[in-house]
Parts: sequence; C-alpha cells; structure tokens
Amino acid sequence: MTAVIAAPAPLRIAPDALAALTSAVGETAERFDRSAEFPRAGLEAVHRAGVFSAVVGERFGGAGLTGPDLLRVLQATGEGDPSVALILSNAVGVHLAQAQRDVWPEDRYRELLDALEERPVTVNTARAEPELGAPARGGLPETTLRRTTGGWVLSGRKAYVTASEGLDYHLVWAKTDEPTPRVGHAIVPGTSEGIRVIRTWDHLGLRASSTHDVVYEDVPVREEDFLEIPQDGGGYRDPSGRGGALSLAHAALYVGVARAAQGFFTRFARERVPSALGRAIATTERIQQVAGEIEGQLVQAEELLYGLTDRAARGDEEAIRRTQIAKPFIVRSAISAVEQAVAAIGNPGLTRRNPLERHLRDVLSARVHPPQEDAALVATGRRVLGAEGLA
Repeated sequence: MTAVIAAPAPLRIAPDALAALTSAVGETAERFDRSAEFPRAGLEAVHRAGVFSAVVGERFGGAGLTGPDLLRVLQATGEGDPSVALILSNAVGVHLAQAQRDVWPEDRYRELLDALEERPVTVNTARAEPELGAPARGGLPETTLRRTTGGWVLSGRKAYVTASEGLDYHLVWAKTDEPTPRVGHAIVPGTSEGIRVIRTWDHLGLRASSTHDVVYEDVPVREEDFLEIPQDGGGYRDPSGRGGALSLAHAALYVGVARAAQGFFTRFARERVPSALGRAIATTERIQQVAGEIEGQLVQAEELLYGLTDRAARGDEEAIRRTQIAKPFIVRSAISAVEQAVAAIGNPGLTRRNPLERHLRDVLSARVHPPQEDAALVATGRRVLGAEGLA
C-alpha cells in the first residue's frame, strides 16, 4: 500500500512540547468529567498537536511513532485527561498493527487516513460482553456474523466499549455462524445502520471515556472486513495481555494521572500557609517526606515503564516477558503516589473543586486493564515455578 496521508509536521517529544500537550488536553478535563460527555474537544487538541498522524506508519506517510516516545506522549495526554488518553491509546493499536502488516483492507485503511487528515479518527476493539465478561479470561463471543449473499450481518451486544458515542470504527470481536466457527474482528464504520449505544457507563473514574454498552442489530459487514484470528488451540488471547514493547501503553497514561496529582500536591504545599504555622507547609519535614515518597513511587513506575519498553522495543526477549508482570507494579506505584498526596493534604484532597479528587478517582481505574494483577502474578508465578508441566 502506498502512502495515503499528508506528511505531518514533526511531533516534538521534548519536555516543553509534552507539557504543552498536557495543558491543551487538560483545559476541558474537569468539564467532561462532570458532564460525562464524549471528550471531543480533548481529542481535537491531541489531533492539533499532530499525535494521531504521528502514530501512522512511515510507509503510509506518518511518523511511525513507537516505543518509549509513544509512551511519553500517552503519559503526557493522560496527565491532561486520561479519558482522552485511553481513547487515543486504543486507536494507536490499529496503526501500529497496520504498520507491521496490512491487517485492514487497503481501501478501508485509506478511508480512515483520508479522514485523519481533517480530524481525530477514533477506533476501538469491542470485545467484552455482558455474559462473558473480559475475553482475556477465556471463552468465545456470543456476538455472531451470519452469512449473506453480499457478505455478513453482525448481531450481538458488547460491554465497556470505550469511545462508544464517538467511534468512527468499531472492531467487533465475533464468531461466524459456520459449522466450524471462525473467530475474528469485524470492521464496522460508526455510521453503519443497526448500531445502538446504551449509556451504561457511570463509573467512579474516567467518566468522559464513553465506555458504554453497544448493541449491534443485523449490522451489514463487507466480506473483506472480517479479519479472522488464526486459532492456536488455546482460544482467543487479548493482545494487551501478551506482553511486548507496547503492552504498557495503558499503564503509561495512569503514570500521567499520578504526575498530575503530584503537580497539584506540590502547588498546594507551596501555597498553603496555615495561620498557626506562619509559613508554607512545604517547609515542614512531614510534607517534604511525603513529597519524597511520591517522587520515589513515580521514579519507580517510570523506570519500569520506560526501561522495559526500550529494551523490549529492541527485541530483548527477557524484557518482553517482564512487561507482563511490570504492569501491576507500575499501577501500584501510580495509585500509591496519588493516595499519599490525598492523605497528606486531608479534606482539600477530597474536595471536588480541587483536581486531586478527580485524579484519585481516575487512577483507580488502572487496575481493570489487562493483564489484571491476579492474572499477571499467576502467569509469572507459573513460569518461574515451571508449573505448566507439573501434574
């Protein structure tokens, strides 16, 4: 396939450029958190910064952003608004896969890139189902593709479909109705007839992520838009749970949330001057100790995040294996950093007019992304013990 996107202006990864991205995305974060509306303005800010085009593969005219630099962009976006960062990270996966091999039909991907020149284009994989739960735990979908004379029709219901109200393309995990079912993803444009969003998302955090249920009622799908997943005998495995250079993308955005919490904590400590103390609380050893602990947690998270990703991107097999177990520990550090900031500040940390309360709610969502902590620990423990071959 030839390049089909206009060459973007280079996306700068320098600290000042990332800080500007955080600021631009963060301008609307509180508003969308309160309204739970689709964060279109935040996504437009990301698009203006050149992020969407930067993740397009070089052979398609993009910058081919990957590895640690991509995670830095996701962290900076998450620091501004993690709902926007989550929607972005889901779209990124499609471009990375297409850069490695032509997964999408050529005309469909060209259609996506043509739109991307003008606006942010959102894509997400709809996998979870109300009855099945998370596919990373195993099982086959109830969502089904039935044969027609011109291709397929898709029917089923998916849960937790991030960006549902603003999705340009749904990648719907489904099985065929053939005697020997095949499993794969159906590319479904968001404008297709038969798509119905049910507003089920009313969560503690990431309230603007639009992670609602979606019902597909006899949605037409072209023959070539069914992307079959070869089965290896073990059934479907969620790509984000496999480990690898970019399996920590979701973790990166939550480190961004923790950095945002640290920023508020620092400003509050420097500005808060209790009358009984007569000086800023930042001058006290107690607050200095907390500040050191928060920074230590974030250094630990970032060293794991970027150190392993850099090695994994260069093909280090041991680093690739370690990314799976690294995710829960990065998440633990991010959550701990925010919780310590809240505990040290007291009531103001839980007051809605202060962003720290939102950061606490948002960072707790980090635990639900695969690999979830128990699965990562068990898988790593089995490998260490060599338990796969034991009776």
